[in-house]
Amino acid sequence: MARLILASSSPRRRELLQQLGLDFEIFSPDIDESILAGENVAAYVERLAFSKAQAVLAQFPEAIVIAADTSLGVDGQILGKPESKRHAFEMWQRISGRKHDVFSGVCVRTSTEKSSIVVRTQVEFQKLSLNDMEDYWATGEPVGKAGGYAIQGIASRYIPRIEGSYSNVVGLPLHETVQLLQAVKALN
Repeated sequence: MARLILASSSPRRRELLQQLGLDFEIFSPDIDESILAGENVAAYVERLAFSKAQAVLAQFPEAIVIAADTSLGVDGQILGKPESKRHAFEMWQRISGRKHDVFSGVCVRTSTEKSSIVVRTQVEFQKLSLNDMEDYWATGEPVGKAGGYAIQGIASRYIPRIEGSYSNVVGLPLHETVQLLQAVKALN
């Protein structure tokens, strides 16, 4: 197989991709992640995954590049990573006691082929008290996580159910990623 590069510095994506038993390198591109006017969450994550793949492929044209982006959608708005404690609390108040969607855009690129998908998983969050939020923030886990939580960590205590791909909520839908690699003939 050609050189495989994961276009991400996310430790969660690295760990997930390692579960597939693939040999890969990591190269995190610097791209503008601003939300465009009127852009919905599915279009946003798809665009960012494509942009990341393009940026890495431009530097390593012989490689197979896997790129992804994950964000939450609630009430038609995109919830990214918390910028502060206050921002995290605002996000948690929006998802507390209800369902929200987690979208991941995944793009697999070579110099001649491109295959991509957007995966949606619905996550139900229990009603959070102010004490729940304070306690969770104090763990440090919410920093750098879309929606301010990590389903694979302490936040699992607040999530009674999901509908869809668990690995998608963590940050890389594995089943779909394998399908994309097969589509560009990177895997059998």
